[in-house]
Amino acid sequence: MTTQPLPLAGIRVVDYSHFLAGPFVSRCLAALGAEVIKVERPKDGDAGRAHAYFINGQSGYYLQQNMGKEGLCVNIKDPRGLELVKKLVDSADVFVENYRPGALKKLGLGYEDLSKSNPGLVYCSVSAYGHTGPDAPRPGFGLIAEAKSGIMAMVGSPGEAPPLLRIALGDMYTGANAVGAICAALLGRVKSGRGQHIDLALYDCLVSMHEYAIQCYTLSGGKEIPQQTGHDLPNSTLYGVFTAKDGYVVIAAQVDDAWKRLALLVGGEALAADARFHSSAGRNAHREEILAIVRAWVEPRRVADCLALLDGIDVPCAKVQNIDEVLADPQIQARGMVVEQEHPVLGKIQLGNLPFHFSECDTTIRSAAPLLGQHNKEVASRLGYSAEEIEAMVGDGVLYAEEAVAGLAG
Repeated sequence: MTTQPLPLAGIRVVDYSHFLAGPFVSRCLAALGAEVIKVERPKDGDAGRAHAYFINGQSGYYLQQNMGKEGLCVNIKDPRGLELVKKLVDSADVFVENYRPGALKKLGLGYEDLSKSNPGLVYCSVSAYGHTGPDAPRPGFGLIAEAKSGIMAMVGSPGEAPPLLRIALGDMYTGANAVGAICAALLGRVKSGRGQHIDLALYDCLVSMHEYAIQCYTLSGGKEIPQQTGHDLPNSTLYGVFTAKDGYVVIAAQVDDAWKRLALLVGGEALAADARFHSSAGRNAHREEILAIVRAWVEPRRVADCLALLDGIDVPCAKVQNIDEVLADPQIQARGMVVEQEHPVLGKIQLGNLPFHFSECDTTIRSAAPLLGQHNKEVASRLGYSAEEIEAMVGDGVLYAEEAVAGLAG
């Protein structure tokens, strides 16, 4: 039921970012009700437009991270283009960028410059290493942060090179932190009257994700360094992945009561009564013995049969699902985690939704990501430019739009 306006209604965001972390931040802000204007360069636009998966020349990668935004494509190397962008930022509440530190300062779009004319601006920077420290000038991506953070060193099987996660953990987690930080800064602005610069690093954010490794090392006096463990957690027996007859099953029976129920199922009264396994420490000490018993129980069975038996005794479990199974999952469908949109070139498309669920408003984004330069004229007009000035900038290439924009109605 929609009984309240979206939380960020009335907030204007300038998205001067590319690829993933920055666009994800502003996509979240759009879902929360902000007016988001994405600024891109002629003629290639956001580098994410060149990232697979492609259909009819459109990037699904770009569509996913830029839904719900207006698109402005402007040449800031032309003084008129730079002036337009600065006017836009002067009218904004939030500015999001994810370039290498110092890059925008050279263009006159750094925080110090923009905050002089707009002291209430919340300026959010996302970079690989942040704006301070010896590595600040270095380039980087999520993969680099994953490697340096210690996370990659704990993933995979012992003796093998760590695998790629195949999800952009660094970008997405940093983006989620940025959304929270921006909302907090906007709330703080209510009291102080001033915005501020938010400096987020992919590396920092991934290091902050360690819920175990850091204190394991520091509290052991440097003796314990978590390593690759393969398919289970040695300090949380039983908690891992098991091979069934037709797929893989995860079982989470690391809690005493859940273990006793599982033990009765897979080993009968004798295993359930074995006092060696009645505590977490005991199970960890006899991990290999327990794993062998559970593996032997899972291997001859089909995944569905394993799940039915485990669900029957209230032991947390799941099939390791491929993405087609995820999208067909009744739970995901019930939660509205796939959204349908009407795209001006592709027609109806389906994309992943964000996980926001508010009791009094709907945060589902129904409008598709903009074509390159789709809203040039509307944005410039709202900033006070006359029709003649806009046409002059279009004619001189200061404002650029892809061919498909000319064919749009209206």
